[in-house]
Amino acid sequence: MAWLSQLVFLAFVLVSFSVHAAGTDPLPSWHDGKLKKSIIDFVSEVTQKQSSRFVPPEDRIATFDNDGTLWSEVPTIEVEFTKNRLQEALKKNPALKKQEPYVSLLKGVPVTQLTQKQILEIFSLTHAGMSEEEFSREVREFFKTALHPKLQVPYTQAVYQPMLELLAYLRANEFTLFISSGGEISFMREVATTIYGVPSQNIIGSYFVDKLEERNGRLVAVRTSALALVNDKENKPIGILRHIGRRPIFSVGNERNGGDIAHLRFSRESTLPNFQIMINHDDEAREAAYSEKDNASLAAAKKFGFKVLSIKNDWKQVFPSQKSIAKDF
Repeated sequence: MAWLSQLVFLAFVLVSFSVHAAGTDPLPSWHDGKLKKSIIDFVSEVTQKQSSRFVPPEDRIATFDNDGTLWSEVPTIEVEFTKNRLQEALKKNPALKKQEPYVSLLKGVPVTQLTQKQILEIFSLTHAGMSEEEFSREVREFFKTALHPKLQVPYTQAVYQPMLELLAYLRANEFTLFISSGGEISFMREVATTIYGVPSQNIIGSYFVDKLEERNGRLVAVRTSALALVNDKENKPIGILRHIGRRPIFSVGNERNGGDIAHLRFSRESTLPNFQIMINHDDEAREAAYSEKDNASLAAAKKFGFKVLSIKNDWKQVFPSQKSIAKDF
């Protein structure tokens, strides 16, 4: 199916759940159980004016991580895009193929095992010097043809169907949705509106320092190799507060590298009624199974009172395509 058709399909899926009739199940891809009931109960409590836990619409802020929370991070899609860019750069300078950190990245070494200096070196080679408009075009071209290596569908279909339903359910109940991710902000903005229905101005992410240049008689923002913000771990609440100006009352993240502990705790410590979900990737057959060596995120969930979502036990269906990611990533 063509790129545009995929976008239309996903947009239809999203809209179809945002206009559900009263009395129908707002989360049909979720198993009935404690977590699903607690989500529906919370939304009901904070949206009914007669409730003691009522929260005005302007304070119904919901934040979601992206990689591993809204779409698959096995593999991390932005890393695949960067590898694609790196291959183009190496064609121009083949000698780099024998140098680090490029050797490691091309061999599939996880980005989390690279140093920040190495990551910046890769991004400098593949991103610096481009205008923001040029970068956006590169991202759009990537998504036109790139396929998930195991699902063999466009990356835009490697999204979690239950999360599309949750986004639509919250939107229908006058929550304002934001994506707060460690991913690069411009990369996410190119697909977030179409896939998730979240406008580009509601994307919070890592970003590089830009400089203004005049090119062909026109002012453009050009990327440098300097990182302005890595929107991960303790920086996530900073990014959220700077961008939104208040704490979210509904937040969802996942257990990868402890990146969402501070994010969910920041929401948990709101003075308003609040709700947090930590996703546990425990479904090797349908998605992927991975965990942290120190089990920090699940330990934090227990300590701070986050709900834990088991993909294996809480979701009837994982992807819109209904295909599974094989276990041998």
